Amino acid sequence: MTSTFVPEEPTGSPSGAGRSSQAGPAFVHPPRPLAALIDRTIRKGNLSFVDSRTGERLRFGDGTGPGVVVGVTAQGAARIAANPDLALGEAYMDGSLSVVEGDIRGLFAVIFRNPEAAAVSRPTAGPLKLRLLRALRQANDRATSRRNVAHHYDLSADLYRLFLDEDLQYSCAYFARPDATLEQAQHAKKQHLIGKLLLEDGQSVLDIGCGWGGMALEIARSADVDVLGVTLSKEQLAIASERGRGTRARFSLADYRDVSGTFDRIVSVGMFEHVGVPHYDAFFATVARLLSDDGVAVVHSIGRKDGPGLTNPWIAKYIFPGGYIPALSEVLPSIERAGLWVTDIEILRLHYAETLRHWFERFMERREEARRLYDERFCRMWEFYLACSESAFRAQGHMNFQIQLAKRVDTVPLTRNYMTDHDRAVAAA
Repeated sequence: MTSTFVPEEPTGSPSGAGRSSQAGPAFVHPPRPLAALIDRTIRKGNLSFVDSRTGERLRFGDGTGPGVVVGVTAQGAARIAANPDLALGEAYMDGSLSVVEGDIRGLFAVIFRNPEAAAVSRPTAGPLKLRLLRALRQANDRATSRRNVAHHYDLSADLYRLFLDEDLQYSCAYFARPDATLEQAQHAKKQHLIGKLLLEDGQSVLDIGCGWGGMALEIARSADVDVLGVTLSKEQLAIASERGRGTRARFSLADYRDVSGTFDRIVSVGMFEHVGVPHYDAFFATVARLLSDDGVAVVHSIGRKDGPGLTNPWIAKYIFPGGYIPALSEVLPSIERAGLWVTDIEILRLHYAETLRHWFERFMERREEARRLYDERFCRMWEFYLACSESAFRAQGHMNFQIQLAKRVDTVPLTRNYMTDHDRAVAAA
């Protein structure tokens, strides 16, 4: 092993815990099996584990970059060694794992500087097991979908107001400029999608998974159109409906599969991650059924570049039950079977990483307010969620894709100039 012992008095306090490591849990060095795993995977960076009784630090990595000091209890270390994908987040939630110096973002930055660590953390399964697990974990029928949506999106809107932009955009922003504020980047995202919709006055628009209504309202402001937004979240519906008063945007509590009618334009932003692979055919068949013959649809979703996989078990249990990040190779066959044209695909690589950085910083600035809304364990869960999600986009092959769809081959212009022209006009305005 290349790890080393260094006698040194620990300083600082566990991230978000508000106490020193000596006054809190009894932190120990990781047991030999876990230490061997860390030593094998952390070759770059500056990671230490502190023993709160002696002050000794067990160091891993080559010492480069900002130092991160971690404290782990004996019980927490044993759980992590047995099931790191699930137990790392659980240990952080209950305080048996704490960041004594640095923060949880820094810990993930050290871990995923190392390709070996990314490989170890990636859940894998053979083709048969993959199909069985998906059938079990992504059985998102109507009742299950409502339950899964409520788990995450029916949390207090006051929580989301702590870290989202003023329009409550809870999806990847579009950083047309690296120095853009979160508000500017979220507005640019909405307009970037609107440019792809090719809106014309008098059209009808469907927003599948409308959230708190921001995208639908932006569409209604951008053209003389009627917009219907559908969601499965009662909390989101109440806020969207209130915001939509006096506009041409209206909102409904409805499953996408139950929407009827015909729409000239369809948009779905940050909802497809909740559909589940077994239901992709149904999703795109629904889009094809609802879209007019000369209509345009745009789907904006998180994606993975490494092919089909599994949802991280901690994310599936605590954050997004039933959720899954698709590979394009899983999405395109369902589009083909629905008889739709793929008229454009755009890949947004690090835009969500930057979005999550903003969210994490804003959440930490108002963390005490979140603790009063819920409790300390919830705050630590949310920190872990935002930080591990950012690391997924920086180092684990996650990205966002925007797929533009049509029924007819000649529905959209031959070149993409109309998209960039729209973006430039919005920026100039």
